[in-house]
Amino acid sequence: MTRKPATQLRRGWTTGACATAATKAALMGLWGGAPFPKEVQITLPNGETPTFEIKTNAVTADTATAGIIKDAGDDPDVTHGALIKVTVAKSDGGVVFCAGEGVGTVTKAGLPIGVGEPAINPVPRAMMDEVVAEMASEYGQPPDIKITVEVVNGKAIAEKTWNPRLGIVGGLSILGTTGIVRPFSCAAWIASIHRGIDVARADGAPHVAGCTGNTSERVVQGMFNLPDHAMLDMGDFAGGMIKYLRRNPVDHVTIGGGIGKLTKLAQGAVDLHSGRSQVDFDILADWMDDDRLRTANTALEAFEIAGASFAQQVADRAVTAAWGMFSDTPPQKLSIVVIDRKGSVIAQAERVGS
Repeated sequence: MTRKPATQLRRGWTTGACATAATKAALMGLWGGAPFPKEVQITLPNGETPTFEIKTNAVTADTATAGIIKDAGDDPDVTHGALIKVTVAKSDGGVVFCAGEGVGTVTKAGLPIGVGEPAINPVPRAMMDEVVAEMASEYGQPPDIKITVEVVNGKAIAEKTWNPRLGIVGGLSILGTTGIVRPFSCAAWIASIHRGIDVARADGAPHVAGCTGNTSERVVQGMFNLPDHAMLDMGDFAGGMIKYLRRNPVDHVTIGGGIGKLTKLAQGAVDLHSGRSQVDFDILADWMDDDRLRTANTALEAFEIAGASFAQQVADRAVTAAWGMFSDTPPQKLSIVVIDRKGSVIAQAERVGS
């Protein structure tokens, strides 16, 4: 059973929402002059109107800059506490987006932003476009603005994200579809898996691998000599990855992980998290015709009791279960790799389509 927190988890705001608020404040400084606003309110896509405190500001004759500290609420977001800064200046026509220090540039196809563009996603761009139009109307100015977004220390923070693998170099992405960070969001993780598949497909990758953790990822990548952009940080979300691959196929798919999580996959689980699926030890005992497994505490203990044949049973049944999850659109080849905690391969299985 999943344990619920004793108190309701606090929501936060996306980098896109913070950049939008900073844009509004900077425009007020550029066109309105002193005093610089202490806080601004923006409208999110769902109509909600949060208020953001302005932490830094600067105005010159031609530019204005505003900074906002990102508050991700109770979500373990790597950008929580980061300073998001926006500098605005007159453009030669329309709204122009630029990547400042700590914001990445797109270098691979398959993302919602074109190659060579600053990694500012479509919804944050639309939100900033709306703010420019709103402020231009209020101050009687033409809506011709260059928006440069900066994330202080963003390049270092980006190394903790999937951006380098996705071909976003030099820093972070300015993200958000709702403007709201919902704590411990499974949807956000699955969306990142989707983007990884999109990038791999756009690059023509014939083989992708989804793994449950760092050790299995390192082993699988070395086994198949896969490039970084072919590696999907699947985590517990085997079902989410497979569901997207059904609609966006890749010829060869590999799933790698430890004995515990892949035992759950072998038993048909689509979410491998310890709080959302459990190993059925009676089923393991029936598989192996070994009643000792009925009282095992973990799949690892079952492996220690029954040995290599148990690991192979898990691999064989996991490939069958995963193949079935692809429904009528399986890949040309599906591989399962079971890895122990030391990084050794203890079982493999493969299924090839007709």
